[in-house]
Amino acid sequence: MACKELEAPCDMPEEVRAKNHENSGAEGPPAPQLELGYEYLDHTADIQLHSWGPSLAVAFEQCCVAMFGYITELEYVTPTETQEVTTEGDDLLSLLFHFLDEFLFLFSADPFFVPREVKITHLDTNSFKVTAVGTGETFDISKHPQGAEVKAITYSNMQVFSSESDNKWHCYVIVDI
Repeated sequence: MACKELEAPCDMPEEVRAKNHENSGAEGPPAPQLELGYEYLDHTADIQLHSWGPSLAVAFEQCCVAMFGYITELEYVTPTETQEVTTEGDDLLSLLFHFLDEFLFLFSADPFFVPREVKITHLDTNSFKVTAVGTGETFDISKHPQGAEVKAITYSNMQVFSSESDNKWHCYVIVDI
């Protein structure tokens, strides 16, 4: 399976990023690139997100950021608004599914919110509840380059686990594009 590991939200050369930003009509320089804990894995007709972090919360956060990084170049998202999401599941897989689905809903319907960063403020792995705050802004096609449309989160080959080999939590999610 081919793999593209990202060190930044956009791996294009700096001069191309600057030109794209200039042509986007956005004022000021693009926001600085973020440190990421995710990669995109090829999957037939869809895309698989693989995120990781030192805790389950960070792995969930990075998975959500990865999803939005596929929708638009996050460096163009200005963190001016916040949206809170609270959801629950029956287990870790359904919790991750509903967590991502709630953020995708905020993007797909009014307020068309795209988070640049996601921070989990409460995670209960006994009752499978999560509360998170996304920081970003309303999607604006004249400012935010359009990537692929994420239509839905899927349970297909979804995995959430802690790895002893690297002491990190990992999430694998296939999203329908």
